[in-house]
Amino acid sequence: MNKILYATVVAVLLTSCASSYNVQGSSSVSALDGSKLYLKAIKAGQVKNIDSCDVVHGEFHFAGLLDTVRMANLFMDDESILPVVLEEGEISVKIGPTGPSVGGTPLNDSLYKFIDRHNQLISQMNELGHKQNQMILEGVDEQTIAEQLEDEAAKISAEEDDLVTKFIEANFDNVLGPGVFMMITSQYRFPVLTPQIEYIMSKATKTFKEDPYVKEYYRTAQDNEERMNGLSEVAAPQPAAPQPAAPLTTDTVAPQAPSPLMNVPKP
Repeated sequence: MNKILYATVVAVLLTSCASSYNVQGSSSVSALDGSKLYLKAIKAGQVKNIDSCDVVHGEFHFAGLLDTVRMANLFMDDESILPVVLEEGEISVKIGPTGPSVGGTPLNDSLYKFIDRHNQLISQMNELGHKQNQMILEGVDEQTIAEQLEDEAAKISAEEDDLVTKFIEANFDNVLGPGVFMMITSQYRFPVLTPQIEYIMSKATKTFKEDPYVKEYYRTAQDNEERMNGLSEVAAPQPAAPQPAAPLTTDTVAPQAPSPLMNVPKP
């Protein structure tokens, strides 16, 4: 009897000490009403459901115990809507016609400040097409247009690369670093090495390098590089590890294929 009582007390104490996440969501998009939403994350190398709920009268709520802070994604059916960090505190998710936002906790605030700035750069890049049309209507010669817009595109692209690299560097030792690394690599059909990825890995801390996704991606990318350079047996490049790729350009609420972080025109 004493052993049973002791075990019960220990279980209660452990539960009371465990942290928890609490996501309060609201939506002004009528199409989401009655839909089922899911929180998904990578666990043991697989994308798994963590929680689910229904959208009722524009409101939804997730809550549960948190064994560790983790990056997750909010899904409707099989379509990713937005990334969210599951951490202790009151997490607020708002979904509106102009796009979703997440905040209320330190890591989510940091992530969405970064996403907002990234979205601004994407908008600037997209505006170059409108600027080109306007310059054509104004009679500017094609060579001048090409030189000016290529220069502007290069500056925006460099700023975007710098933004991403510095954000990952600043967050090597928490979930945001590996999480955003996952987003920028989700654009590739299979793991590859780019100058940006090589630079990030050259500066990475042990914690970042030992993240399961980062470690597997980098190992596979190196193997693929050897195959393509003919340093190992000829074989098809290995595919990427499973990932719940969330769109980082959150300018629409309708479910869509994930938008890779770096999917912007390059000069």
